[in-house]
Amino acid sequence: MTVKAILDAKGRNVVTIAPDKKLADAAQLLSERGIGAVVVTEADGRIAGILSERDIVRVIGREGGNALDQPISRVMTAKVQRCHEQNTINEVMQIMTSGRFRHLPVEENGKIAGIISIGDVVKKRIEEVEREAEDIRSYIATA
Repeated sequence: MTVKAILDAKGRNVVTIAPDKKLADAAQLLSERGIGAVVVTEADGRIAGILSERDIVRVIGREGGNALDQPISRVMTAKVQRCHEQNTINEVMQIMTSGRFRHLPVEENGKIAGIISIGDVVKKRIEEVEREAEDIRSYIATA
């Protein structure tokens, strides 16, 4: 099972925002879309960073409500871990677990091609285990 399979099932739409937008704009976008992170992209589609709800909470905790007037580029994680469509579910789980994050942009040819969350990965893994269990039950029933 690969990242491509996840994207084929869930779609490749990614919510993005420009790095010069204010943190308040990002918070509103996350709330409106019901998502936990937004990919920050340059005008040409290259990944500039990622901003999560946690990032926003941390900066507000340190600096107070005035932090919402800061540009996203000052708060976002600029060194973004990425994956590619050919990565396996196990590889992605390892990347997410070791980095302790829940969202992983998918990059192809230097540009954003999708995003997967830990929820997407767990869902696919459960489906895979259930399918394997059904295959075993069918095998035993016909043996």
